[in-house]
Amino acid sequence: MTPRRVSVVGGGIIGLSIAWECRRRGHEVTVHDPDPGNGASHVAAGMLAPVGESYFGERELTELLLESARRWPAYARELAAASGRELGHRTEGTLQVGLTADDLAQLRRLWTHQRELGTPVVSLDSEQLREREPLLHPRARGVLVESDHQVDPRRVVAALRTLVPVRPTAIGSLTELDADADTVVLAAGCASAALAGLPVRPVQGTIVRLRGPVVLRHVIRGYADGRAVYLVPRADGEVLVGATVEERADGHATAAGVRDLLRAATDLVPELGEHALVEVSTGHRPGTEDNGPIVGELETAGARAPRLLVATGHYRHGVLAAPYTAHAVADLVDGRALPLLWAPFTPQRLSAGGAR
Repeated sequence: MTPRRVSVVGGGIIGLSIAWECRRRGHEVTVHDPDPGNGASHVAAGMLAPVGESYFGERELTELLLESARRWPAYARELAAASGRELGHRTEGTLQVGLTADDLAQLRRLWTHQRELGTPVVSLDSEQLREREPLLHPRARGVLVESDHQVDPRRVVAALRTLVPVRPTAIGSLTELDADADTVVLAAGCASAALAGLPVRPVQGTIVRLRGPVVLRHVIRGYADGRAVYLVPRADGEVLVGATVEERADGHATAAGVRDLLRAATDLVPELGEHALVEVSTGHRPGTEDNGPIVGELETAGARAPRLLVATGHYRHGVLAAPYTAHAVADLVDGRALPLLWAPFTPQRLSAGGAR
């Protein structure tokens, strides 16, 4: 295999994972990003939940996410060993809970969906639920999904940055990289729309970070009187509460959005009301018309232009999909075909699949 000169545009978890995988295969790689790691990856909670994060009717996407979830344990071990950093990878599982009859009715649809896809869902009675999380509201009822794990995206990005060179430069046009690379990989999230004409839109999300005594062991997902919420505990006492989903891009957290997150969180775990509110952050998920990522090759203008690959549009799944995306794009860099599971997610499927 001939080593390639690869320029990756985008220093989030997708771009950095691709860069690391390409370097591991012997390619010369440089990442370009004016503010690496501070886009969607900086705001993400890091839940590795391939079915819980997918939607009904998205079977091809769910199969892709299930494969990436299977790769995460090995990816985490290898990245931790290579970087010497702890990633916050935890495998206690997720409790999916609700407070009201309507909440549980909504969740039962998800549980049926998960079982149909082969995800083990363990029913817990009230006593078993309280044994796992004593501070859950007494009315909470739910199940354990042992295969849903978590990782800390900020730690993952920090680890990756020790392993790949990043130039803190803004790229206004992909033609700026023509002299520097044989292959350009566009992994710039929402900025991919302006750089390559791809139909990627920003979907805004707000997340709240609380800090206090360690009160939770598991990720908690579910509903509190109709309000969807997730709680992601870290080992240092931080709890992430998320997240809003808003078709807007102004970057402003709203009072109503933060109120609803905190109300649902403290309804499920009243003890969180005593935690300190340490951060409210807003980011933009790169969404597509069918909620699927865009991974593959775009045509370039001119015989001497570098090969252009894209890996964007991961929407809510960027952290989860990072290992398998990196593998797929590195295969393309090596001259191989995309793995079969990626066939439904190439740029050519889109109504406005952009060209350079």
